[in-house]
Amino acid sequence: MTTLTFDTLAYSKKLRSVGFTEEQAEAQAETIITLMTEQLATKADLKEVEAGLKRDIKELELRIKEVEAGLKRDMKELESNLKRDMKEMEMSITIKLGAIVTTGIAVVATLVKLL
Repeated sequence: MTTLTFDTLAYSKKLRSVGFTEEQAEAQAETIITLMTEQLATKADLKEVEAGLKRDIKELELRIKEVEAGLKRDMKELESNLKRDMKEMEMSITIKLGAIVTTGIAVVATLVKLL
């Protein structure tokens, strides 16, 4: 972390020149230094955060690509399963329809013989 520079002596003198006591001026200068060192972000801090965010974004992009690849695999598998199931249903329907037609022909043939 970059150190912030703040001339506490000059600040304290300025406060004393406008009527602050020495104790008040020193307390004010110490408070400002504490605030600056503990609460304010420096350019270096911001760059560090930016670098971390860029790193996180790259990791997320890689993870998204992995998930996307997995979804594509799953979609292809589902499509393949669906095609297989449809062919099986088609075969089953064809067999049932053939049985119905055959039974119908047999019934008609029997009726023709009886009449």
